[in-house]
Amino acid sequence: MGRDLQKRKRRSSRAAVRQPSSKSKRLMFPLGNSIVAQNWDKKQTASQNYRRLGLVNRLKAPTGGSEPDRKTKQSGLVSESTAVLTSRSTPLNSAAASSSKASKSADPFSIALATDAVVSEVRVERDENGKIIRILDDTTSGSSKSKKNKTKPNPLNDPLNAFDSDDDEEGEEDEVDGEEWGGIEEQEEAELPEGNIIKQLEEEANRPQIKVPRGQSAREREWLEDLVAKHGSNLAAMARDRKLNPMQQTAADIGRRLKKLRKEGVSI
Repeated sequence: MGRDLQKRKRRSSRAAVRQPSSKSKRLMFPLGNSIVAQNWDKKQTASQNYRRLGLVNRLKAPTGGSEPDRKTKQSGLVSESTAVLTSRSTPLNSAAASSSKASKSADPFSIALATDAVVSEVRVERDENGKIIRILDDTTSGSSKSKKNKTKPNPLNDPLNAFDSDDDEEGEEDEVDGEEWGGIEEQEEAELPEGNIIKQLEEEANRPQIKVPRGQSAREREWLEDLVAKHGSNLAAMARDRKLNPMQQTAADIGRRLKKLRKEGVSI
């Protein structure tokens, strides 16, 4: 059965062209918990919203790739640069220097940070056994000599970096002294921390719930009274009655309902 056109379309190897749906795949109005709905961002996907709130959107193990986190990536670059600086200031630890070189050569296209500049001389403080206790940085002292001798950051390895004017240094010092603004997103995250939302969800989940016993409705009581008025105490006849028992309740179920009705004080 069927039209010839539909049969021909099924046999054809050419797939039917379907127009893309105009319905958005993002969950604009989440249903369920009110705390999650209040902190929901419509511009983000469901996975991004759950990750921001500190929740898990899938209970199964993740498959495939995942979106990289920019904050952890930047913190990893800073830790690598500090490792390179300490390894150059302490040449005794050759293993640490080799590991830092290997980590640095992993990304040949990355621009070196300001802390990754070449260190010519570093003053260190040693104990009685000759171990380095701390590194004395000349930039911390307020003397003019230390300001003249300090090297400028040269992340691009510019050979003319040492011949720049001092006006740039003063501008850089002003930028370092001022606090850097992190943007609107970080302010929103500070106002709504993940721990506060998780704490609210835990309090709501651990809130004790009072169990309310189920009561019989007026229509159910009327139905049981009609069964008793017609069949008396014969539960089997009540179960076989097609007119009064159209939902085919069993004799045991009808007996339980009658017992519950008598406990409530209704005389049948």
